[in-house]
Amino acid sequence: MTVVAPILPVAELKRAIDFYRDALGFDVAWIAGGEPPRTASICRDDIYMMMRNDSAARNSEIYITVTGVDACYQRAVDAGAKVLAPIADRAYGMRDFAIEDPDGNRISLGEELAKK
Repeated sequence: MTVVAPILPVAELKRAIDFYRDALGFDVAWIAGGEPPRTASICRDDIYMMMRNDSAARNSEIYITVTGVDACYQRAVDAGAKVLAPIADRAYGMRDFAIEDPDGNRISLGEELAKK
């Protein structure tokens, strides 16, 4: 096994794709499922995620380990992302932050303090 790809529930696929592109720099890998499309896959570096139109599903939470967490934070803030936890050094050895996507999914990004 080499990759795990979370599937996030979203109410509007285009809005979700726009958020992840603008706030976090993801690209669209594919879009499928009819018209309007129901599912999409986005990617950045070695990170893959899928999104599915499913407004009745419960929200999800993911944690992404990155290099250059401060730049990631600034990009998200500049794009208007809702910050749930501002960037800070944490007692568990990470410098991280959390934002919320337009569908209420919590996205945390962090970098190991020793590697920063």
